[in-house]
Amino acid sequence: MSRGCRHVADQLPAFVAEVAGARSGLATYRLDDEEAELISLDALSTGRGIGSALLGAVIDAASERGCQRLRVITTNDNLDAIRFYQRRGLRLVAVHANAVDDARAIKPQLPKIGRFGIPLHDEIELAVNLP
Repeated sequence: MSRGCRHVADQLPAFVAEVAGARSGLATYRLDDEEAELISLDALSTGRGIGSALLGAVIDAASERGCQRLRVITTNDNLDAIRFYQRRGLRLVAVHANAVDDARAIKPQLPKIGRFGIPLHDEIELAVNLP
């Protein structure tokens, strides 16, 4: 879920990272005429550049398609992601207050308490302009 829209990951374009022939990460995304959205970014191990490489691949694909901007939506409890994206040039552009609360009407299994015991209520939007 992001911005009230349900995404089906296996129906989105994706990049898979491999290390020594083994799958080590996955990024899914969607492209519109002028904007791309990173839907998911998962690396099986941290600190090895897997997430950065996947993010770079999505940026390249979006730029080649002519997108002007890449955005990512995460939740208010995902402090690691907020740090990761900011360190790679994405900027905080919006807080969508109560967006996760609203999303529970569509997806009731969303937890009420997130990472680090933080109540899960809001979506945080980060974005970067593309070359």
